[in-house]
Amino acid sequence: MTSKKTVRAGAAKADAKKANAAKAGAKKTGAAKAGEKKAGAKQTGAAGAGAGKRRAEVVDGGRYVLIDGRRWRATDPSIPEGERQRLVNELMKARRDVGGALRAGDREAEREARGRVNDAKVALGERGDKWWEREAAKKSPRKGGKK
Repeated sequence: MTSKKTVRAGAAKADAKKANAAKAGAKKTGAAKAGEKKAGAKQTGAAGAGAGKRRAEVVDGGRYVLIDGRRWRATDPSIPEGERQRLVNELMKARRDVGGALRAGDREAEREARGRVNDAKVALGERGDKWWEREAAKKSPRKGGKK
């Protein structure tokens, strides 16, 4: 049989755990503060399959996305959806290949895969010329990516 004193001690421990969990939830890290929704900013889905609870926030008129407090250049919205998806698939395959090359210790394969990552990112408008600064008449297909 348990005494009233033991029961009260157990309840006190449970209450302390709840209080600590509430305090931890109330504290914000620098990344969480930076990721708070700004006026006029648009929230998008998770950034990648393994992103967990990370959210991408579109900022600066759609030119950048903010993920965990870090600003990344957004994909060129003028790229047709089918082409964009093909380039994203290529980018993800190249990133997987970089990881495989690193695990295998194959420097040549790593270099080749990183080159493919760069080509795909340039083709998506995430690297290279800023897609919003290019004149519509001068826009030409970006280099990079398989056809």
